[in-house]
Amino acid sequence: MKYLLVSACILSVIYTQAQEEQKTNEIELDPVTITATLTPVSVSKTGRNILIIKGDQLQKLPVQSVDELIRFIPGVEVQSRGPMGAQSNITIRGGTFQQVLVILDGIRLNDPLTGHFNSYIPISPAEIDRIEILKGASSAVYGTEAVGGVVHIITKTFGTKQNKNGYKVNTQFTAGQFGLLNLQAGGSFHQHKTTGAVGIITNNASGQQLRGTKGYFNLTTISASLKQEIGKHLSIAYRFGYDNRDFNAQNFYTTRLSDTATEVVSSTWHHVKTEFKKDKHHFSLDLGSKKTLDEYQFNKLISANINDSKMQQALLIYNYELNKNTKLTFGSQYINRSITSNDRGNHEVATAGVFSLMNIKIAEDLNINPGVRAEWNERSGWEILPQLNASLKLDFLLFRAGFGRTARDADFTERFNNYQRMNVPGGSRIGNPALGAETSFSYEAGIDFFISKNLKIATTVFQRNHSNLIDWVRTAYANMPRQVNLVPGASYDLSKNITSVNTFGFETDVQYTHAFAEQHTLAGGLGFISMRSKSSDTLPSLYVSNHARELINFFASYRYKVLGININGLYKNRNTPAMTPAGIVPLSRSYFLINIRVDAIINKNVTLFVQADNVFNKSYSDILGSVMPNRWMMGGVKINFQ
Repeated sequence: MKYLLVSACILSVIYTQAQEEQKTNEIELDPVTITATLTPVSVSKTGRNILIIKGDQLQKLPVQSVDELIRFIPGVEVQSRGPMGAQSNITIRGGTFQQVLVILDGIRLNDPLTGHFNSYIPISPAEIDRIEILKGASSAVYGTEAVGGVVHIITKTFGTKQNKNGYKVNTQFTAGQFGLLNLQAGGSFHQHKTTGAVGIITNNASGQQLRGTKGYFNLTTISASLKQEIGKHLSIAYRFGYDNRDFNAQNFYTTRLSDTATEVVSSTWHHVKTEFKKDKHHFSLDLGSKKTLDEYQFNKLISANINDSKMQQALLIYNYELNKNTKLTFGSQYINRSITSNDRGNHEVATAGVFSLMNIKIAEDLNINPGVRAEWNERSGWEILPQLNASLKLDFLLFRAGFGRTARDADFTERFNNYQRMNVPGGSRIGNPALGAETSFSYEAGIDFFISKNLKIATTVFQRNHSNLIDWVRTAYANMPRQVNLVPGASYDLSKNITSVNTFGFETDVQYTHAFAEQHTLAGGLGFISMRSKSSDTLPSLYVSNHARELINFFASYRYKVLGININGLYKNRNTPAMTPAGIVPLSRSYFLINIRVDAIINKNVTLFVQADNVFNKSYSDILGSVMPNRWMMGGVKINFQ
């Protein structure tokens, strides 16, 4: 209850300040989005609940990685296994982490090996223009995995048209307890018709003490991009990303005391985008390639699992403005996924889809957005995925509603985990090649309140009805479909299709910004969500039962002249944890976290800061057995030139 009161106090302060005179906006409350409809349109015209956080705002917050940043965006749940980008599961509206689609500049990042790697985003924070969070079903637009929602990272090179020649360079160096050394650096330039950017983020620490080891991590991401305009109508852009993560993975995936795991995950990313715009026509072709090498060693006595996965994709989109009230979008997509593994075997699967979307203005304040996609998977066949969203604006109120059908096929871990291993011990996760595709119908309705030019409150009621949802369920040896490499009498976590899972919830998002006077600003966001999921299985599955029942997360930035204070935090409450094996850190039923950064501007180019993560020194675990850090003190310097 006290955490709800803290959040209520924050909301009260924001509302009170909103009654004062407004001057400028740092955060637009009805910005243009491209995520919901693939065409630039105001959020209020999409019929969707969308949060957009600008890159400049992101760099003020007390976070050291992109997934830490996402963790505090209102209404998004991040279940972390390790600190500062080691590994996290992103969930939206109670879905599993495989049911959130992560997109970078319009094309998908979700890893074919496992959804645990979806938070490994090959982009440095310096290159981010904005992050758009689309909540709810989006398979008609994006296909498989866009079930609970979409996280779309849009970069400065790909996402915005630059008009002013010049350059920007920014660097942030951080040092702290437990051997922490962090460097974030980036630069961008625009000269006539050429735009480019480069960036790096590296987090390194010996780590806090765990069971017989330390939670070390060495995490580095390097990214670079270049865009060239050719004449008035044509442009071509290229992005390269390299991501390497070497970390302690103790009890990330098992609850055995013999688990002293380490893991190294490295990936490369290539993306070429060609665009043609003339009059009412807009063509774009995206070609993407991702390669990931994962080396996981359970302990020093067991040889490592080596998984080499690849994903190639092509996305063709045509937008046509039929008239001032109607925009049409047609597209096709092809994705090929493959894996070579000493643990999961060698496999390959292809998918393809064609889709059509419309944005129609029926009256001055009424918009509808119908869409449909035909999705083909060479393993599971065809799925038809319809979607419809509508919005109605009346004075300061915006009414919106929608429904959509989604589908998702199993990844290679869900299908083949531990299939090539001999004598797999009890308690391990076992893949299931016979898994069918999961499907769902999602429904939502909401009201947005534009209380002032600076304050927006969005409320939404949603329901999702799943069929054949894929999750891990504890299963006795006698009931395992394949027993050849298992131990008689033991129990295992088997990947299964659950007949039905129904999720119902309510969410509220608050966005606020205010400039009272020169160098005197307050901005922030707060989200509250309450959810319940009911499964047809009598035995609880691993991830369906793990999502928050109540979640509050927030961020706030206040500046007065040269001094600034930036806060983010969250409160999470969920089901009573399952029985915990002796010696293993239990899952935390509820916890409250706050991170704080205080900075001082020394001159126009230099800022000093101090930061405290987990201020209240809370001991907690998001995933059974994976210990998250206690209080962590650090400080550093930011240097900017332009």
